[in-house]
Amino acid sequence: MDLRPTLTAAQAYRGAAQAALAERLAARPINSEQRAAHGFAWVATTVAALEATLDWLESGDGANPLDAKIAILAFAEGIGQLTGGLPMGQNEIFRPADLGLATAARTLADACNTILDADHAATRAQIAAALAEGDWPSETLHDADLDAIREQYRRFTDAAILPHAHGWHLANDLIPDATVQAMAKLGTFGVCIPEEYGGLGLGKLVMCVITEELSRGWIGAGSLGTRSEIAGELIAMGGTDAQKAEWLPQIASGEILPTAVFTEPDVGSDLGSLQTRARREGDHWMIDGAKTWITHASRSDLMTLLARTVPDTKGYAGLSMLLVPKPRGTEADPFPANGMTGSEIEVLGYRGMREYALQFDGLMAPAEALLGGEEGQGFKQLMRTFEGARIQTAARAVGVARRALELGLDYALARKQFGKAIVQFPRVADKLAMSLVDFVTARELSYAAARAKDSGKRCDIEAGMAKLLGARAAWSNADAALQIHGGNGYALEYEISRVLCDARILNIFEGAAEIQAQVIARGLTSGRN
Repeated sequence: MDLRPTLTAAQAYRGAAQAALAERLAARPINSEQRAAHGFAWVATTVAALEATLDWLESGDGANPLDAKIAILAFAEGIGQLTGGLPMGQNEIFRPADLGLATAARTLADACNTILDADHAATRAQIAAALAEGDWPSETLHDADLDAIREQYRRFTDAAILPHAHGWHLANDLIPDATVQAMAKLGTFGVCIPEEYGGLGLGKLVMCVITEELSRGWIGAGSLGTRSEIAGELIAMGGTDAQKAEWLPQIASGEILPTAVFTEPDVGSDLGSLQTRARREGDHWMIDGAKTWITHASRSDLMTLLARTVPDTKGYAGLSMLLVPKPRGTEADPFPANGMTGSEIEVLGYRGMREYALQFDGLMAPAEALLGGEEGQGFKQLMRTFEGARIQTAARAVGVARRALELGLDYALARKQFGKAIVQFPRVADKLAMSLVDFVTARELSYAAARAKDSGKRCDIEAGMAKLLGARAAWSNADAALQIHGGNGYALEYEISRVLCDARILNIFEGAAEIQAQVIARGLTSGRN
């Protein structure tokens, strides 16, 4: 089936949706039109996912018959949602009428009637049967080095993470130091750090592949590199030569484990309202305030800390980024630094590094801690890292989505009911087939965002789309896999119970789904193409 005409029709529908939203926003602010704006963001994301999926299909040699079947289902479902209703959340469905698109939706449906009217049950059954036989769709990146990196990290994950991750989760253990050191030897923490500072000097696409494979084993393992990614990018893009020379080699080697210290109680995404203060006193900075949801705060050695250093300046302009060294904590004494205390936030999932609420009461930082040596630049410096962090979060989601599918498939093959494996029942097979479709579309959209970033172009919209879709795929796949497990999925002893909890956070951190939708809608209607 030639999917190009279907994609062209979907792109025209996206254009109609964009024009309809722009007309509304000419009269009303975007926050008054959130449902319409965020619905459009989902429309644009869905079409972008179809574009990425078709690019993936057309880049192959056609040798894997699964690829075409997956693309057909992706288009059938994507067009069906565009014309009927897009799930923005569990109980929020965006309908064409919400943006005055009823006529455009009918035009799209008429143009795509062949794929919409077809019965795809046989295709779903064929995909599930292929999975049951051990067949998977193509994943080559058409680069021998990239494919070798994927294989290296897959072997590492299978040997060093998967056998232990659920036990670590249940015990709320930190990722063991030996595992962290093994990840460091592979170069995990210096993927995108320039070679002159001891890193690998590679791009975001490589980072995606590595993060995806580690997160397939455990989201905590995939997320450990996020802190180094954020700190490395902050310093590489905004640091002084001395700061780069001091910190980047240690981050790349894994000798220094950084943590991102941005969020504050009752602030969330409104970073312009941050209240933590840092004031210059002689040859050091004094820091006072409170931060929350700080991942890996105890075992880290360096805080990238956003604070208000210009107290008389309101909003973002008064914020500065500080590189604050701290002694590494232990189980007995998690926060040994003078002027700093913390308490653990117990969480459902996303364990392995632990979450903390921190309090600062006269914490000292050296005079050279100011990133770039210039005050008032902290928010701008942080904004430059959002693209990479959100692309990496999308890759984490892709890894979680794959692991959920693997667990659902394994259980469906092993579980016997009414004399046969439950994978043979259509409702189970359908869940597996559509989980594979969602995994592939999310993966290809994350790779597209990474390629955009590696090309040097601004890609906040692409990064937001990748995270938006990836988080939904991870949650949907985890929920479907748990349903396949039945009552056993609700038991803590089964790994899928952890994967479900891990998947849920992906729609929240690094910018909640609503924030991503706002970024996408605002960007696409303000002339940023």
